[in-house]
Amino acid sequence: MVVNIVFGIGITALTGALATIAGSAEDTESNIGSQGDPNSQVQLAPQMGFVHRIFNKAVAGEPPAYGLWCALGAGLAWAFMAMQINAVLAIVLGCILAVFVQGVYATTAYLGRTASLAKFGQPVYVDVLKSMTSVTMAHAFIAIFCVVTLCHLINGALGHPFPLPLLGLIWGIALGAAGSATGNPYYGKERQYQNQKFGAGVPISASGNIVRYAEAGERNSLDNGWFTAKIGGSASGVCFGLIVFLELWRTILFEKISAGWGAIVVGILMILIFTVVDRYIEVWARKNYGPYTEVKEASS
Repeated sequence: MVVNIVFGIGITALTGALATIAGSAEDTESNIGSQGDPNSQVQLAPQMGFVHRIFNKAVAGEPPAYGLWCALGAGLAWAFMAMQINAVLAIVLGCILAVFVQGVYATTAYLGRTASLAKFGQPVYVDVLKSMTSVTMAHAFIAIFCVVTLCHLINGALGHPFPLPLLGLIWGIALGAAGSATGNPYYGKERQYQNQKFGAGVPISASGNIVRYAEAGERNSLDNGWFTAKIGGSASGVCFGLIVFLELWRTILFEKISAGWGAIVVGILMILIFTVVDRYIEVWARKNYGPYTEVKEASS
């Protein structure tokens, strides 16, 4: 019994580490591709007269997109393992094929969305397409590989009853949701609107007026990825890593209690604790910083 628990906690720690890497790679890939909520301002910019060199590949949100790619990678890996191919090689091959689908998705999305903005003067930059697509594919491979690997560990080592493709779909959706909720605001507000005063939000008059120039020359999506990977990507990784770790942790330790009800009760208690802590932090921040107030320059 003790050996099984120790083994389960070890697998839980490993899956949590894989999830942390996956979350960081997913958010960086999303920010380089300008996918998710902040993409609306990138799409709006040419319509407001602001031509840019930002890669724009959002057709679906991150949760359904990563649900598709992770389910595809997991399903192909599952099929390869059924053909008696080594598990590690099967996962790698499945993820590579899934990333090719992601690359096609990114290419057609960028060309299609940019073509729809031709009447507003937004050109298709071939160098942006070539350089950004390969970088998003590289980050997507890391994210998909980590998710499929942790799903295989959950399925094989921990004996989860769900098949590998279904686990890939579930955790892929969770990965996309974690990156969208945690990392995207950092990209959208802190990076796209560095020309606005901190805490001011985005006024209606500034809609589409994203920052288009970097420290040297015009800004592109690689600049965004370099910037957001330091904090936004790390925060997304910690978020998804904690989700996976705490979910498996409570299952390993408390599933045997009252036919599984112990794990459910612990999960509810964890949600309540996080809710109270989040509320305390929010109230503390509002009391200490208050609402944004515009600083008016003193008249000479």
